Amino acid sequence: MSSEFVISIAEKAIYTTFIICGPLLVIALVIGLVVSVFQATTQIQEQTLAFVPKIVGVLIGLVFFGPWMLSTIISYAQDIFGNLNRFVG
Repeated sequence: MSSEFVISIAEKAIYTTFIICGPLLVIALVIGLVVSVFQATTQIQEQTLAFVPKIVGVLIGLVFFGPWMLSTIISYAQDIFGNLNRFVG
């Protein structure tokens, strides 16, 4: 197994991880930004106000994006396990 092959596998793994995590991170980022602007304009300094909307938003995003995320990771796992003989031998 050459070093280019290993780098290619690692690159695909990192890319798949970013693609799977991306939508939920973007949802949390947008909600956090909106809540921060709201807190700055109203001068409310409640700590839980920053976390509860993010948790709810990520859970809702997980409901919507969950099947797509699962199919993407299953496709990647099938690709890895399907080519296992190339990796070992």
